[in-house]
Amino acid sequence: MAYSNIKDPSAHFQAVTYTGTGPNQDIVNDGPSDLQPDLVWVKNRSHGSYGVVVHDSMRGSNYNLYLNTAYGDDAEGVDTGQSTIQSFNTNGFRGGSSTNIYAILWINGLDYPYVAWQWKANGGTYTTTPNGTQTTNNMQMSTKHQVNSTAGFSMCLYQGATSYGSFYHGLGVKPDVVMIKSRNAYDWVMYHSALGYTHTVYPHTNGAGDTSTAFLSAEPDTTQVYCKDHNSVFRPLGADKYLAFCWHSVKGYSKFGKYTGNGNDDGPFVYLGFKPAYLIMKRTDSSGNWVNIDNKRDTNNVVKHRMFQNLTNADNTTRNYIDFYSNGFKMRNTDADHNASGATIIYMAWAENPFVAGGVPTTAR
Repeated sequence: MAYSNIKDPSAHFQAVTYTGTGPNQDIVNDGPSDLQPDLVWVKNRSHGSYGVVVHDSMRGSNYNLYLNTAYGDDAEGVDTGQSTIQSFNTNGFRGGSSTNIYAILWINGLDYPYVAWQWKANGGTYTTTPNGTQTTNNMQMSTKHQVNSTAGFSMCLYQGATSYGSFYHGLGVKPDVVMIKSRNAYDWVMYHSALGYTHTVYPHTNGAGDTSTAFLSAEPDTTQVYCKDHNSVFRPLGADKYLAFCWHSVKGYSKFGKYTGNGNDDGPFVYLGFKPAYLIMKRTDSSGNWVNIDNKRDTNNVVKHRMFQNLTNADNTTRNYIDFYSNGFKMRNTDADHNASGATIIYMAWAENPFVAGGVPTTAR
């Protein structure tokens, strides 16, 4: 696989840290490229009751979902007045509300520290793929999908109709990760190519990979994702609506894979082909938290700030966890969540700098 032509990953993904102001605040990314996000995950870093809140330009900024155990199986929320994120701006987003105290604490509480992870899709403009053929109890669903083909990312909206069916992801390449959430209720579910379609992982809980309740009927292909009769992805004959995020690896910009822990402070090195900006890790052979690490809460090694997306906990800084290198990452402790001996850990990673950009190697931290 040839390296992508992405020279500046910040045009497609950025993390940002900020301090809340209470009333409305424009959160501005620091580049080097401008980024108008289409998907934003925000986490209050110090308050123990607020998990990751998810906003996207497919549903509109006044809709939210929650990516944590406490609220992860809830239906989406909607605020027709002032929402927790009010708009997606040309170089960030407007957060907070002067009228809703809960919105303020999720996104922009006065003097609270926050981190936001942001992806670009297609500026809110989507394509609708019409229905395909219908066979017995199977419908190829009409899907709205918003695609950033350069960065290998799409967001999809579809609605359940028959006993099982498929939706179009719009990538033109087989996805490595598919996250799906019913907008009406039920759990988040994830497909990860390192595990295969028979394994289900739950992005809002610490449960191990589950092979007893797979939500896909086959591997995704270059056009579609194939769903089982499963409430979380395709409620039969119901009016349930679904949201899906899909990614595939783009050499030099993103990578999705797995590694095996060694239970040693001199932990495994994982080659990415780029210096990571954002890294998500999850143990799947046993229970374990979803570990989120980025290049804005720690700008130098050793990285100590980690966030658990499945919990409402504040930043955890009790250990030296990991090193970010120009071409990958390395474990620096024996923590069971991401380096237990013999453990299988899946990861999702996006770049700060490609290891090779226009033939010029980037520098390490």
